[in-house]
Amino acid sequence: MLQVAMKTFDKTRPHVAALATGLATRCLDEATKYSLERKTFGTQIANHQAIQFILADMAMNVELARLMTYKSAYEVQQKRPGSFYASIAKLFASDAANQAATNAVQVYGGAGFNTEYPVEKLLRDAKIFQIYEGTSQVQRMVVAHLSDTQKEVQSLALKFAKEEILPHAHKHDESGEFPWDIVKKAHSLGLMNPQIPEKYGGPGMTTLETALIVEALSYGCTGIQLAIMGPSLALAPVYIAGNEEQKKKYLASYCVTEPGAGSDVNGVKTKAEKKGDEYVINGQKAWITGGGHAKWFFVLARSDPDPKMSAGKAFTAFIVDGDTPGIVRGKKEKNMGQRCSDTRTITFEDVRVPASNVLGPVGAGFKVAMSAFDMTRPGVAAGAVGLSWRCLDESAKYALERKTFGTQIANHQAVQFMLSDMAMNLELARLVTYKAAHDVDCQTRSSYFASIAKCFASDTANQTAANAVQIFGGNGYCSEYPVEKLMRDAKIYQIYEGTSQIQRVVIARALLQHFQQNMTTRGM
Repeated sequence: MLQVAMKTFDKTRPHVAALATGLATRCLDEATKYSLERKTFGTQIANHQAIQFILADMAMNVELARLMTYKSAYEVQQKRPGSFYASIAKLFASDAANQAATNAVQVYGGAGFNTEYPVEKLLRDAKIFQIYEGTSQVQRMVVAHLSDTQKEVQSLALKFAKEEILPHAHKHDESGEFPWDIVKKAHSLGLMNPQIPEKYGGPGMTTLETALIVEALSYGCTGIQLAIMGPSLALAPVYIAGNEEQKKKYLASYCVTEPGAGSDVNGVKTKAEKKGDEYVINGQKAWITGGGHAKWFFVLARSDPDPKMSAGKAFTAFIVDGDTPGIVRGKKEKNMGQRCSDTRTITFEDVRVPASNVLGPVGAGFKVAMSAFDMTRPGVAAGAVGLSWRCLDESAKYALERKTFGTQIANHQAVQFMLSDMAMNLELARLVTYKAAHDVDCQTRSSYFASIAKCFASDTANQTAANAVQIFGGNGYCSEYPVEKLMRDAKIYQIYEGTSQIQRVVIARALLQHFQQNMTTRGM
């Protein structure tokens, strides 16, 4: 009878998760509506970043809860119900509902504590989801359907990561040496620049298949993965805005970030001045991945000198050949993590670029760069997912080997809860990353889901790495054990391709705009 009851829970918990997700969605709608109505300091509170960050986190958790709930329900529909996905869906949706209700009350301020406003009741209603059908604590103790071709791609990349990358990761981390031998092997197997269409001599893989490769390679080492897959970042603008001649020639580094601009692409100072049939570029770009070896660069420069000109018209995108006179490649940076990846400052001193190398229309560079981010952020998220996956595996392995108080530490609930949270967030990050990648393949441009994937996967990688070090204890702080490197490698995911804070701004703006048009955040 107990077995029958447990199997019943596997089928009903997705329904409970759906109820919790519905409540969380209502909380988000009420909080969004109120933030657009309530004014403080002379403006709607929706314009304050503190409120935007709260709304963005609520939106992220709602979308993740919805995805995992649908995933667990799909597993039941396919007649393969199991405790794993059912428990993740129920646990995360229940916790998300409670956090969403708490945040909604916070957005409302004192009014949220009053029964005349809806969020007070929502907060009271939310609590039971963490209790019935198995408490959140019990779920933690329990704790994307791919085609055959996609599974083969993932299997090939994972085999390569375990056999060719993982054994050499520590050596390259210590020396900082660029992994040329590994890069060449990856290229020979078709694991490098996989999205280049077959008509231009590439493998012609989808964005989702590329994400699967990035995830698997990152399992071995995110630094070596970046050395292999980093050039793909520069390909996105050529996909989006390149003409046929440019695609044939250039389908490899991405020069957007500047020392004083960072995630603020609108703050780019590099200038491009039109002189006859050429543009003369002057300025400096920082943190350029592959900058020491790139044969060409994607460069975003201000082509309109008017400082009041909007970002949408002030910048132009260029393809700049790496051997053009005036390009100065700085020294290789010694970074906290991902040390074998080649990162440098690139300076442009009176660099002359033919007008034929303008990428897209003049003045449309900002749009090209932003569209490229929507295409590439799922790949960055996949790298973070791969790192989280490795952290979980290392932690589970160590927890089964290490003994305290006469038993494996895996038998202690404190460690089980950490492993469960790591597993839950890994699966959620993987699911939303695959969705964001699939959206690109379907030509559905979505800054919203691209930013959710990048933000959540990055935050998950950092929390998972921190938990891995905690499970290893003192050994985790020692470079002789793998998780010390994983923690150092994880941090950059919250910084490059737009910081986690920038992602939250993008998410909040998208949901506020959607709500104003549809009076609900549903259907983003």
